[in-house]
Amino acid sequence: MSESPTRPSRTGRTPGATGESADLLSPDEGGGHPVPDGDPKNLTPRAFGWVLLVAGAVGLVGAAWLAIERYLKLIDPNHVAACSLNPFLDCGPAMASWQGALLGFPNPFLGVAAFPVVMTIGVVVLTGARLPRWFWLTMLAVTTVAMGLIVFLVWTSLYVLVVLCPFCMVVWAATLPIFWFQVVHAVQEGYLKVSEGVRRVIVDNKGTLLAVLYVLLVAWVFLEMGPTIVEYLQTV
Repeated sequence: MSESPTRPSRTGRTPGATGESADLLSPDEGGGHPVPDGDPKNLTPRAFGWVLLVAGAVGLVGAAWLAIERYLKLIDPNHVAACSLNPFLDCGPAMASWQGALLGFPNPFLGVAAFPVVMTIGVVVLTGARLPRWFWLTMLAVTTVAMGLIVFLVWTSLYVLVVLCPFCMVVWAATLPIFWFQVVHAVQEGYLKVSEGVRRVIVDNKGTLLAVLYVLLVAWVFLEMGPTIVEYLQTV
């Protein structure tokens, strides 16, 4: 008896045809982005890649400058950092504090190592590569820890040192969109399980919500440092 011919799939390809498995690859099996549903409000891979690349580059500049200043201070204790502008904008106290070396070495070295990784991932996303669910969840977990560290350092600057480090603020500003757009990406792709209503609020208003986070950060800084700065200016 002869075999009956294999029926073609709905796509017009026979099962096992070359390329079919790649087309049907689900996010959990290795795809970083499912087939887009045409919603213009969704975070596209291209936009996500550019966020990681540009914010990573900005963060690297801030971290590298701090690392250089820390090195110069080590070889010359009398060195005055370029970011030491006045009593309230000064990198020196932050670099000299124990909070500035939480792992036993200067915190900027963490940024010098981490931000190029973020930039590389951004380039990979821009090439159209699809990364697995476990990768994005791991990266989100690491970035969440980094964001927690940023919040701790902001608190330290405002309540312990009572001074702002200009290049530290560059790193803060760069880390926030890296963290936030990973949350948006994870919610949109279903890696973080939320209700459909919450998903639409986060995805549809991702830019507005990022702006709100920046406003809250700036307001926090000004509410705590503002009165002290005004008092200082009145005595000058």
